[in-house]
Formats: sequence, structure tokens, C-alpha cells
Amino acid sequence: MFELDHDLAQDIVDRAMAILPHNVNVMDSQGLILGSGEPERINTRHEGAQLVLTNGRVVEIDGPTAQQLKGVQPGINLPLLHDGQLIGVLGLTGEPQELRTYAALVRMTAEMLVSQRHQQAEQQWRRQRCDTLLALLLSEHGHTPRLVDEARQLGLKPQLARTPWLFELGSGEGADALGAWLLGRYPDSWCVSAAPSSLLWCRPASAAVDNTRLLAKLDGMGWSLVRVAVGEAADGLARLRRGCRQVADLLSYGRDVLPSRRLLTLARHRLPALLWRHRHEDSLDDLIAPLQRIIAEDTNGQLLATLQAWCELDGQSQACAQALGIHRNSLRYRMERIAQASGLDPSSLSGMLSLYLGMQLLPPGLDK
Repeated sequence: MFELDHDLAQDIVDRAMAILPHNVNVMDSQGLILGSGEPERINTRHEGAQLVLTNGRVVEIDGPTAQQLKGVQPGINLPLLHDGQLIGVLGLTGEPQELRTYAALVRMTAEMLVSQRHQQAEQQWRRQRCDTLLALLLSEHGHTPRLVDEARQLGLKPQLARTPWLFELGSGEGADALGAWLLGRYPDSWCVSAAPSSLLWCRPASAAVDNTRLLAKLDGMGWSLVRVAVGEAADGLARLRRGCRQVADLLSYGRDVLPSRRLLTLARHRLPALLWRHRHEDSLDDLIAPLQRIIAEDTNGQLLATLQAWCELDGQSQACAQALGIHRNSLRYRMERIAQASGLDPSSLSGMLSLYLGMQLLPPGLDK
């Protein structure tokens, strides 16, 4: 059952007394004064309220009757109801005949405030529970029938396929505010903020979203977005959890290796992002070592730029030479130097793949 507290009771009192030339008291379900225009009476027992609570009806107290009761002044005391339950008492001080005309209106206003506060509390509880539940569902051990069933009851629709996005916000930006905007524009979205500068957005896969246009729109609205990692549609919670891990790896990879790129997609950077998760393992040194040998002989960065163009153009000699503005013979000479320095043949699939992945995993500054 909803219970009155001091803040709500005093709010009712202050609103009523801004209009009425009489003192107003609000008592709880035990007859204790929670709010009053006479502060010294707060936290004292009100016998008139106890009569209302006992009988469940309006109690009028005139001057002679008030003298026979402890802590009571003349007035009208009315039951406060919420959802048909008696939760407290509203008391107006004065002669009853002067108060009857508007006492019911004051009670109606008070009950409306109670209902409003209850709705706010329910909404706040729902938001907090949904946030907690989403964090659990997306955690490694959160896929239990009980949690999924509760998610359905709360209208979270865990059965929908979703695409994870991970936003990195600039300092001073509020993830909660961005989440509220996304929820309003894309119904049935999930938004989880693990840190003030980070927002995980799992949008319904059925919602058509142009990545570039959405980023431009958010920029136009004044959001300071450092970078965004976009995953792929995931059907089921297990796949969605994996997708959330992937965009976290992708964002970390972009932050350290491609700091100037704001929009990163898993479709484009799947392999380097996958390896980036294991970047501290010794086994990946074998991918970076050939690049280190190239860099050691590459005094002006020419070989590394050539290798990058070669990989981006899928090893197409003519296109690569044109992109670099050099003759094909010059390109052939540079590729021979790359092969000699790295010990890998960039014209073969395995050699190009190894060199490509090595470039994606180069620690910041190593390619300088």
C-alpha cells in the first residue's frame, strides 16, 4: 500500500495554504501529523485524525468538542484515499460551517497529488528495474528463464532481434539524455549506460537506420560523440551478448588504432577487432614482427603506405599504382622490398592477410 511521507504531506499543505486562509494538516495512517502550517505540530498525534481512521468517515469538530480532545483544534478532518485504501487524513483548521464548501475540493486536490506521486514512484521503480534487468540479461550469466519472463512482463520484448551500438561521448555529455532521445525515437530499444561517457544501444533490427545520417543528426543536435561502434543484427540473447562484446572490442580498437575515425562498423573491421581483444597475448607478436622489420627499413614511410594501399585495393597492381601515382615497375620494386624485409609474399593470399592484420594491430606510434 502507498504510504504518505513528510515531503508529500508538506507539499499538499503548502499548495492548499497558498489559497486558503486556514491552517492545513496532513496525517498518516497512524494519526501522526506529517505536514502542517504549524511546524511545531509535526510528528505529534492528532486525535481527530484517529477518529477518522477508526470510523472511515469525515469528522467535524467544533469549538466545544475540540476542548475535550488532546492536541485538536476546531475543523474538519477528511479521509485521504488512494485506490480505495485509506492512507491518511486531511485536516482543515477552523469552524466547520466555514470549511464545508471547499473541504471536498481540497481533499480531491490532495488525492490527485497522492496519485501523481504514486505514478511517479511507479515509473521510477520501473525504469530502475528495467535498467537492472537489462544489465543482467546482457551479462554473461543473465540468461535465465525467470529474468526473460520478467522482461516480457515489463514489455522489454527480449524475443526481438537487435543490433548493438556503442557510443563514446565527450566529457560533460549525459548518456541518460541520449538514451532517452533514442528510446523516444526508436520504440522497443534497449539503452544501458555502464559509465557516464558510454551508452550501449540495442535497437530493434527491424528499424531502418542509416548509420552516417543518424550520426550527422546527433551532431546537428549538439551531441558530442567521440566515436560510435556498430555491430550486426543478433537474433536471441546469446548472440546479442556476443554482439555487445564485439562492439566493445571494436570501440577499443578504434580508440587506439584509428583515433580519427568516428564511425566503426563490425562488418568492416571484424578481423582486427577480433584480434584486438587478444592483443596482449604473445601469439600476436608473430603478426606484428614482419611489420616491425618493414618499418626498420622504411625511412620515409613509403613502404608502409604502399603496403596499405596494396591491401585496401585487394592486391590489384594497376589500381594500386594509380592510387599511389607511380609506375607499375616502381610498385613492383617496392613490393619486392616489402617481401624481402618482412619475409612474407604480399602477392599471396596468406602473405597479404598476415601483413594486413599486422598493420591493423600496430601499437600507436610504432608506424611512425
